Amino acid sequence: MGLFCRIIQVEDMPEIIDFETKKLQESVPDEMERTLLSWNARWRRESLEHYLPLGWSFLVRDQDASGAYTDQGVLVGYFLAQPLLFLDGQTQSLWVEHIQYASLQARDELCDLAYKLSREKHFQKVFFPNVSGVSNSISGLKAEPWSPAIMQVKTTKA
Repeated sequence: MGLFCRIIQVEDMPEIIDFETKKLQESVPDEMERTLLSWNARWRRESLEHYLPLGWSFLVRDQDASGAYTDQGVLVGYFLAQPLLFLDGQTQSLWVEHIQYASLQARDELCDLAYKLSREKHFQKVFFPNVSGVSNSISGLKAEPWSPAIMQVKTTKA
């Protein structure tokens, strides 16, 4: 798999909504239920309109699936995130609001990217949602529960 990560652009919004809609169709057969779930989903249009311009959300593409080494590979995952100031006694933290992926490699790549980005920018912690096997991906980073729904990873020695 030739994975390529980059910052999500506002122009990527329709592709992300399509990606999530297809994932939802796979797990929820009833159309009415899918519609209701999409109204409150973390990937709904209003949420994307908030997160994408901030520049802290990333996507991962599989370039091998498209047959060419370009930026136009197949979308296999993404996360929505934003920096938070003065949360939990820390000066700066990265809050990963939502993560979605189509493969374990994409999940691991995204979690690793969030951790490395936080270290590079001298953030003290990164917070991950405790869903979809994310805890498996971050267990090697000494992840700890922050709340039942959130895992935290320290990115500094402090």
